Amino acid sequence: VPDGESGYLKQYDEIIVEIKAVSLIPTAFYAQLQNYLKCTNIELGMLINFGTSSLTYKRMINLK
Repeated sequence: VPDGESGYLKQYDEIIVEIKAVSLIPTAFYAQLQNYLKCTNIELGMLINFGTSSLTYKRMINLK
């Protein structure tokens, strides 16, 4: 991860995976992933956070 950034985005054919390492996920991260889904017309996205004591994740669906 480049300096000053706390995440990584990878797009596959069927899913966008965004990986973060922050103590708290702000709502802007969810909105950002939703925008990625809309712009790419991909149906499924995952926001995965490794910044807490246990892994947390959120599955998002693009309602086209």
